[in-house]
Amino acid sequence: MPKVLISDKLSPRAATIFEEHGIDVDVKTGLSPDELKAIIADYDGLAIRSATKVTLDILNAATNLKVVGRAGIGVDNVDIAAATKRGVIVMNTPHGNSVTTAEHAITLMLSLARQIPDANESTKAGKWEKSRFMGTEITGKTLGLIGCGIEKLGLDELLARADFITLHTPLTDATRNIISADALNKTKKGVRIVNCARGGLVDELAMAAALKSGHVAGAAFDVFEVEPATDNVLFGFDNVIATPHLGASTIEAQEKVALQVAEQMADYLMKGAVTNALNMASVSAEEAPILKPYMALGGLLGSFLGQVEADGITSVVIEFDGKAAALNPEPVVATTLAGLLGPAMESVNMVNAAAVASANGIAVSTVRHDRQCDYETLLRVTISHNSGDRTIAGTLVGGNKPRIVEVQHIAVESDFPPHLLYLRNYDKPGFIGDLGSLCGKHGINIATFHLGRREAGGEAIALVEIDGGLPKTMLPEIRALDQVVRADALHFALDI
Repeated sequence: MPKVLISDKLSPRAATIFEEHGIDVDVKTGLSPDELKAIIADYDGLAIRSATKVTLDILNAATNLKVVGRAGIGVDNVDIAAATKRGVIVMNTPHGNSVTTAEHAITLMLSLARQIPDANESTKAGKWEKSRFMGTEITGKTLGLIGCGIEKLGLDELLARADFITLHTPLTDATRNIISADALNKTKKGVRIVNCARGGLVDELAMAAALKSGHVAGAAFDVFEVEPATDNVLFGFDNVIATPHLGASTIEAQEKVALQVAEQMADYLMKGAVTNALNMASVSAEEAPILKPYMALGGLLGSFLGQVEADGITSVVIEFDGKAAALNPEPVVATTLAGLLGPAMESVNMVNAAAVASANGIAVSTVRHDRQCDYETLLRVTISHNSGDRTIAGTLVGGNKPRIVEVQHIAVESDFPPHLLYLRNYDKPGFIGDLGSLCGKHGINIATFHLGRREAGGEAIALVEIDGGLPKTMLPEIRALDQVVRADALHFALDI
């Protein structure tokens, strides 16, 4: 039974959802990093909000962790690169609090335009300063939305045209300080700026300078570069409205994101469905059972080639034929690459395989064929490497059992047993007898023997299932047989 830890405050209903899906769940909030590190190895899933920091140190200790679910949109408290390397899927709930955050941004924009907070404070202090609080209408003004604009503009044009600017983008290396001193100099005099997205999008020192000079008429911030923001350079300005990261703080939004992240994590742990993942392609709950055997097939085909030719791979082409052509290809590509690269590279998994391939200069492409096929469904994987190309094709028998049907364009059928001898040989009399005698000499039992050839007397392939592993001394003896061109001892584990 999978086990999930909820380490931040979520709706109690989230724990109930996990339990309803047959998942064991613990709720332990307020843990220190050391306390979390000490227990995280016990869990398959970690459900968080913004308080828990999922660092490299935590991930290194999370030896069984499969998924991190963030109830909300921001994931700057998760080391996504480290999670990807370890094969941990990172999910968020980007739509769960989008409405409530948008409402907060609108509220701040209107409050800023009419100086509502200062007017409220003044009136409650017994003053009646009606003439002091002269606002501005938003009707007829230009609103610039950075991150989700309707009329798409370049940033410089948006800055120059907008009377009000609101930010709606995640914090990345590309967006950090997107509102810089240089950007502020490009804005209209009297612009008003609202940030309910992420702290760090605005250079706060530059904003303070622009407010002091009067170039910026006002600003409203719900998020800050350092939080909790108990002291900030912007707090001394009367024309700045500040709220303590309340964008998602409504009863409805908190309930929604908690339930959504629990459902997403449960679907992944129990069904293999991937929703709103930041480091892996999405797989719907409906697709997951259909894709699972194809993902297994792709991983096994990749593993076959990776064990035969691990070095110098420059490109990979994965072809989808028959029913396979209608699949969502990305999860199949991920498992195929993981199988291919795994024999030569440590810590390759279906989450990071595409990134590992790219980092190693391996070009990956897919082809979907709309044509008649000898098989109801077929996957073919072809790799190019320093000394040529290698290819293998496989199908599913009975709808879910992976089977080899072709190697190097030679028709030959075999399952993927735990121990398989792959032999390229000349089609000459005596080969089978010589191999059988050698296996008998070493006490190796042949379970199945599959042969294919290009033409009579020409190149042939043998796929030989054996019981148990091959003694180290035996493979050189097989390679020394007169008819043998090459011999490899392959190992397979169906673990997708």
